[in-house]
Amino acid sequence: MSKSFKTITQDISKALLPFRKEVAAPMAGFDAMAKAAMSEGVLSALNKELIATAIAVSTRCDGCIGYHVRALVKMGATREQINEMLAVAVYMGGGPSLMYAAEVLRAFEEFQPV
Repeated sequence: MSKSFKTITQDISKALLPFRKEVAAPMAGFDAMAKAAMSEGVLSALNKELIATAIAVSTRCDGCIGYHVRALVKMGATREQINEMLAVAVYMGGGPSLMYAAEVLRAFEEFQPV
């Protein structure tokens, strides 16, 4: 496989720039919802990113995997935390989730600082 999660996230961000301007109010609402949902609360922001990544695996969303794994790397998530989250995602989602678990691991490696 040759997909690059850095490229995927950059391409999505670039493609959505005009959309964000054309529908500024709904996008502001989406951004506010994302910020509120992902902020520290009873669950840590890290745990929320792990949940979001598990959902990205189950929905097979490359862009979601890219954005959420990049956030996990920035937050200092460990390979062990990623692996435990993926074990649950694969348990709940079976074979298709196992295929996307591999994508998360590739993204995790790609977003590591050099």
